[in-house]
Amino acid sequence: MAATDFKDYYAILGVSKTASVDEIKKAFRKLARKYHPDMNPGNAQAEAKFKEVSEAYEVLGDSDKRKKYDQFGQYWRQADGAAGAGWPPGGANVDFGGFDFSQFSSFDDFINALLGRVGGPGAGRARPGGANYNYRNPRSTSTTGFSGFEDFTTGFGADRPAGGTSADRESSITLTLSEAFQGTQKRLNLGTEAIDVRIPAGAKPGTRIRVRGKGLVNSYNQQRGDLYLKVEIQPHSFFQFEGDNLVCEVPVAPDEAVLGATIEIPTPDGTVKMNVPAGIRSGQTLRLRGKGWKTAKGDRTDQLVRIAIAPPKDLNSTEKELYEKIRNARHYNPRSHLQSVRL
Repeated sequence: MAATDFKDYYAILGVSKTASVDEIKKAFRKLARKYHPDMNPGNAQAEAKFKEVSEAYEVLGDSDKRKKYDQFGQYWRQADGAAGAGWPPGGANVDFGGFDFSQFSSFDDFINALLGRVGGPGAGRARPGGANYNYRNPRSTSTTGFSGFEDFTTGFGADRPAGGTSADRESSITLTLSEAFQGTQKRLNLGTEAIDVRIPAGAKPGTRIRVRGKGLVNSYNQQRGDLYLKVEIQPHSFFQFEGDNLVCEVPVAPDEAVLGATIEIPTPDGTVKMNVPAGIRSGQTLRLRGKGWKTAKGDRTDQLVRIAIAPPKDLNSTEKELYEKIRNARHYNPRSHLQSVRL
């Protein structure tokens, strides 16, 4: 390493040259959390900083390496020829400032534990008699007793691993709109076992359902992770989702739009009557409060009714005559405001 490439590991960790082992360890853990790629996805600068911090702790966290670093500076590696570059850093029996690396089979496993990932040391690694477990396993199609659900897009919260690998797995389940609204029970195959899964009322597209203890087996502690089911809902001919609400489009005749009317509107649990105000325009939206989707709290969102004025395609002679009379008597020009339009 050239002199110009010398790295001040003390400055990188933000500690003094007289810092104790505990101070160095504390500084490293703080910076490792701050700059870890899982906490900064896509941030190349943070990733580089994380590598730099890890390199600094590799040296300063080892009493022998620190001694050589303090004595030889940038040439400490040449003085450390007996150590090698395996794992743990500096040799299998190195004491990193009181931190026991012997429980970890790789530096990634140490980071998993540092960031609180599911499985702790060794999680996600292939071991004899075990499997290489990825967090997402799209081929999985199984599950068991329901233990909660939430919007998938809001994140996994405290139960979601910070990233990497775990014994948890993820699959998808497709429901009809009726099944999702009312709640249902599904029988799914989980390898050699068939499991009945209760889907609570009010599941939406993107809802994830957590099923405890039906994930993969963690080869480190032999405990099963959880299964996460992501809800998909089959398209419906009338109802669609708009945020938390339901939305539908309802056609009205021209005379209903002009004069106003009381019309019947389908809702998830039956038909209701709705007043259409006189003079409504196509594309306007009316709201049926409390007639939308079920929520986890047990109440209902709103149903939004989008109006579409639907002129008749086939007129009988009487209708045609009356529309002609309306046209001849009409004084309203809906395009009068366009007369002043210029480039």
